[in-house]
Amino acid sequence: MKNFKISSIAILLIAANTLTSCSKVIFKDTFNKDQLNMDNWSYEEGDGCPDLCGWGNAERQIYSRDFVELENGKLVITAVKDGDKYYSGKINTKDKVEFKYGNIEIRAKVATGQGIWPALWMLGADISEVGWPASGEIDLMEYVGKEPHTLYTSLHTPASHGETINSKKTTLRDIEEGYHIYRTEWTEDHISFSVDGNLVYTFTPENYDEKEYPFRKPFYFLINLAVGGNFGGPEVDDAIFPAKFYVDYIKVTKL
Repeated sequence: MKNFKISSIAILLIAANTLTSCSKVIFKDTFNKDQLNMDNWSYEEGDGCPDLCGWGNAERQIYSRDFVELENGKLVITAVKDGDKYYSGKINTKDKVEFKYGNIEIRAKVATGQGIWPALWMLGADISEVGWPASGEIDLMEYVGKEPHTLYTSLHTPASHGETINSKKTTLRDIEEGYHIYRTEWTEDHISFSVDGNLVYTFTPENYDEKEYPFRKPFYFLINLAVGGNFGGPEVDDAIFPAKFYVDYIKVTKL
């Protein structure tokens, strides 16, 4: 009977720990369905006009949901050239999945080639009210094909945006090969980025005000594949198309 009681207690503790661990997941999408989960995601479409033509960066692509699909348990965003126009895809979780602080993990495979610009990023949920850059922006991962073997992790704030100083350019020789795990730890006091378990950049501001650290509020996700523009271009090698950006999963857990 004594052994039975000990075993029962052990089982209860394991069950409790399991429930606690599960409760820490804020958001998870493994893209294992036939269609994108519209309870989590929305499409962004068009060329950004009239308010933000070229999506604010002189990008060439026109976004369409036709270039966002789920395939073999992966989110696939494809960029193509059709005639003299470029098309690609962009999705976000605005008004659907918004959260403040957490450990963010994304497994993805970048699209490559001159003029291509895949990105995993976040914007403040109050962007409609305060605009950018007051909303803040967290660039979890950006890759531009014109700079092979290079990864960007950046923060945009009212104090530093556009060509922000809050940025790290990291050389990763195998970044174009297969999938990599991008992790971001977002806290009340700092934001740190790692790739495949290796820390690449930590941002800690000098002052915790809205100008230098507008990151103490809910944010939402964006995933897109841009073509050309001020950062991705300006030159584009049309021989690279179709170019594909793959995301295996995205997961957020509480700190």
